Amino acid sequence: MHPHVFVLDKHHRPLQPCPPARARKLLAKGAARILARAEAPLRDTAAAQSVRWALWRALESRLPTRIASGGRTKYNRARNHLPKTHTLDALAVGTVDTVTDTVTRVLAAACTGRGTHARTRPDRHGFPRPAVPRKKAFFGYQTGDLVRAVAPAGENEGTCTGRVAVRARGYFNVTTARGTAQGVHHRRVRPLQRADGYGYTTRKEGAASSPA
Repeated sequence: MHPHVFVLDKHHRPLQPCPPARARKLLAKGAARILARAEAPLRDTAAAQSVRWALWRALESRLPTRIASGGRTKYNRARNHLPKTHTLDALAVGTVDTVTDTVTRVLAAACTGRGTHARTRPDRHGFPRPAVPRKKAFFGYQTGDLVRAVAPAGENEGTCTGRVAVRARGYFNVTTARGTAQGVHHRRVRPLQRADGYGYTTRKEGAASSPA
């Protein structure tokens, strides 16, 4: 592993790190001068590679694990006419003969938190509104719970499943993939999963563009 060097151009502006041979040519032409040696980034890269292999060995000792280079994964994906997504990349790792079927929808989890430490919220003019209640749960629910609700008559009439935002007065908002059903009474709501700091949604996943 050869060290790289930082060099400056004739206007004393730093150039990209380059190998010593290239730096010597620039120095011989008077087009650059040495600024500093840069071995640290290469040491960082080596450390990252070591951690990666150590992680694989730890997983391999407990679970059946497959690994492959990025080039091999791309080859498997292209040979089976798969689009580039995280899910299908995982499917194409290692020794893959033929992909005959793929998933159509995947579960996506996003961190939503468990609330806020702020004790006030600003109004539209930027002035603080009255203090936010310290109580997080109302009528047995708290913001972030996954619920099934029967929305009242109106734009969102019907049964919906989604993330609830609670209100002290007992009328909640339920956010789904289609929008937000507002003003749903807490008696029309049934819990499916308590808030755990994450929001869960499903989304479409790419499929093979042609039969493999």
